[in-house]
Amino acid sequence: MLAANIRTQLEAYLQKLEQPIELAASLDDGAKSAELRELLREIASLSPKITLREDGADARKPSFTVGAAGQAARVAFAGIPMGHEFTSLVLALLQAGGYPPKVDAATIEQIRNLKGELRFETFISLSCHNCPDVVQALNLMAVLNPGVTSTMIDGALFQGEVESRKIMAVPTVFVNGEAFGQGRMTLEEILAKVDTGAAAREAEKIGAKEAFDVLVVGGGPAGAAAAIYAARKGIRTGVVAERFGGQVLDTMGIENLISIPQTDGPKLARALEAHVAEYEVDVMNLQRAEALEPAGDDGLARVKLAGGATLKARTVILATGARWREMNVPGEREYRGAGVAYCPHCDGPLFKGKRVAVIGGGNSGVEAAIDLAGVVAHVTLLEFDGKLRADAVLQAKLKSLPNVSVIVNAQTTEVTGDGGKMSGLVFKDRVSGEEKQLELEGVFVQIGLLPNTDWLKGTVALSPRGEIEVDARGQTSVPGVFAAGDATTTPYKQIVIAMGEGAKASLSAFDHLIRSSAPAAQPEKLAA
Repeated sequence: MLAANIRTQLEAYLQKLEQPIELAASLDDGAKSAELRELLREIASLSPKITLREDGADARKPSFTVGAAGQAARVAFAGIPMGHEFTSLVLALLQAGGYPPKVDAATIEQIRNLKGELRFETFISLSCHNCPDVVQALNLMAVLNPGVTSTMIDGALFQGEVESRKIMAVPTVFVNGEAFGQGRMTLEEILAKVDTGAAAREAEKIGAKEAFDVLVVGGGPAGAAAAIYAARKGIRTGVVAERFGGQVLDTMGIENLISIPQTDGPKLARALEAHVAEYEVDVMNLQRAEALEPAGDDGLARVKLAGGATLKARTVILATGARWREMNVPGEREYRGAGVAYCPHCDGPLFKGKRVAVIGGGNSGVEAAIDLAGVVAHVTLLEFDGKLRADAVLQAKLKSLPNVSVIVNAQTTEVTGDGGKMSGLVFKDRVSGEEKQLELEGVFVQIGLLPNTDWLKGTVALSPRGEIEVDARGQTSVPGVFAAGDATTTPYKQIVIAMGEGAKASLSAFDHLIRSSAPAAQPEKLAA
């Protein structure tokens, strides 16, 4: 079942097992059970430390558990964890076998100190690039804490359960049978939700920090580049981010980052984080900035965080990026995650055989319609303008698909539903003025991005679109405050441009420090 190269790599990984592990499969006579049986037998054949039982009693079939031999297994996979989830399986095998996780000691201790019983169930799709992060985080918690269990459930394989639990987006996580979260979550984010005292401890810790020479707000490509360039100057550098990686985490294929022919968002985000970690940068993740105070008589600007802490800095670089633009019509927020979606790669498989719409006729919208057409029964693409704006090659591909309809001059006015999940949308024909309705099970919104700058209104100059106004050096309207990336007026929102602008803003901040003669670092370092 496994390709020869994957089999060879897995066999090498399994040599790292430090203790015997047991796989227990729950199977029936179906084709998927036969497929899972073949996979598990092949894995067991690669290491003498792995045993396989096929007498599991789980009601979900096919499924299997992974655990240390002689102990109750706490990690389970309902489905066949291939695609993006194959890495989750490999890590579960290694960690159950005693291989140490690549997590800092403080986080491991925090997991082990969690009290009570936590039974996590994570509904995923094998094409979702955000799902593995959640599955792997919960699996690790289950391996480290006897009170935690983690079960991955392939929504495409267990459609009945998806329908009964009204799951319309992945990843969707339940704990002890109750809704816990939806969308990408890091291990830090999950722990912050289950460890109620963590936020207060972290706020106290952050508030006690000394002033930074450069404080970067935002952890995407622009923020990472700014932090690296500042740290290389030997000055005190900090990064505060709501989620390190930013919008990149929600991007699937990346093929225009020069020198890297192909990668994906989560992989690039991990590379950015690893590169920043090579330097003495104080990274404060899961922290949302709420207010910026320009420098006062003490020469220090202040950034107030939602958790209650305040950070001080001699210069600040704003790199807060952007978020998905919403339609802002009745029903959109009510049915988000219940039919309204923003990631066709992640959530598309949940709409197999159903009717969906895509809002937006640019490249993102047309690409989404093309991808979804291979999964769903029918796609209706609605464009506000009188024609599609996507590249000609994408439009040609779209027109070749038999299960796609295109409606132009369409202004979406409402998402409708039964209170539990959406059932359609209403749009107005902008030429005739006639109001029309489509019966649908899902809608994917692909109409661009909005800058994350609401918290800066009244502090720095913003454009009519809400972007931070910057000059050629990345300087904002406030002395000592610079900005870079998708949150600014710099045209063309591209990863490579954000990286360059982040580096530029950092160099400008360094120049400002020299000229203002207010460094916190040693003079000889500033001269390097």
